[in-house]
Amino acid sequence: MKRNLLFFLLISGLSFSQQKNVKINNLQPISESHVFPLVSYSEKPSVENKINTFLQVSELEYVPNSGGNPFKLASTATNSYANYVDYYSWEKLETSENILSIEMSGEASGAYPESFLIWKNFDLRTGNFINAKDLFQPYAVKTIEKLIQKNVKKKVDDFLIKLKSEKNTSEEMPDQIAIYEECFMEYGLDDIGYYFGKDKLRFIAPRCSNHATRALDELGSHMVEFTYKDLEEYWSPYAKNLISGSKQADKTSFMNKLYKGKIDGKYPITVFIKTVYGDGSFSAVYWYDKNKKLIEWNGKMKGNHVSITESEYYSEEARQWMLRGFVEADLQGNKIVGTWQDYKTKKYLNLELEEL
Repeated sequence: MKRNLLFFLLISGLSFSQQKNVKINNLQPISESHVFPLVSYSEKPSVENKINTFLQVSELEYVPNSGGNPFKLASTATNSYANYVDYYSWEKLETSENILSIEMSGEASGAYPESFLIWKNFDLRTGNFINAKDLFQPYAVKTIEKLIQKNVKKKVDDFLIKLKSEKNTSEEMPDQIAIYEECFMEYGLDDIGYYFGKDKLRFIAPRCSNHATRALDELGSHMVEFTYKDLEEYWSPYAKNLISGSKQADKTSFMNKLYKGKIDGKYPITVFIKTVYGDGSFSAVYWYDKNKKLIEWNGKMKGNHVSITESEYYSEEARQWMLRGFVEADLQGNKIVGTWQDYKTKKYLNLELEEL
């Protein structure tokens, strides 16, 4: 028994040590509108680099160390969203050994201002972003989604009963009731936020109201919480190793991955796979390591084969995207191997990428 206790204390100490070695500072230049996390993990520089690349490319559309102000596109609404995006704060959440969860708050302004709270979760063994669907066995994904939906529906229904039972009604009451009676709840794991605790996983489902009716929405976003024990029968092997503190890092899905390689064997590039949709289509960006300018890819995956269209820019005059090239490639383990074809010259160049 004494040996088991010593082993537990050793493991606990290692867990604490690993989390202690992960530091977060502010990405410079810091201002009231630009408070953004910059991760430091001296023991694993490759993990540190992957996490910071993910955060800056996905949120700021900025390639780390590419010069200039990293907040330029976000603060001038010249990003792909055509919105002004401010980041006000971040917080490193308390999690288990293998996980880094960061909460970020800010505001996006397009036609109107909209505050946001988002969570980014990373595997500290690899630096990979943690996709919610990778946490569960394939058969269990729909089950988890239904459990979340059922939990949210109960909260909304209970609140509706309370609203309708109130004797002192207001002119706004019918509109408020309509918000919850018409609430959309058929979202999946790709549509909701989530973050890890020490022994719990929390999902944050979208609120029932739109921007125009937000002032009437007393419930706001819906948090649904499960203990790790609650989810034990649904975990994938990857999740079991992740939350147990195991060093074994299982293979995960294509989405939110970074790849590095070369075009024609001599032009180094880095690729970031952004979103993979249910129909097999996906969006990605890549950049030449020399000039670090983001280039859009739109692809389609069928089995292990990917077909990608590369667009140079959108022509207002022609009202269409002007094509630059095409990619035809195959996923071979942790590699993407195929060809990049120039749209104008029709010349084919070899493409080989490897997952970071």
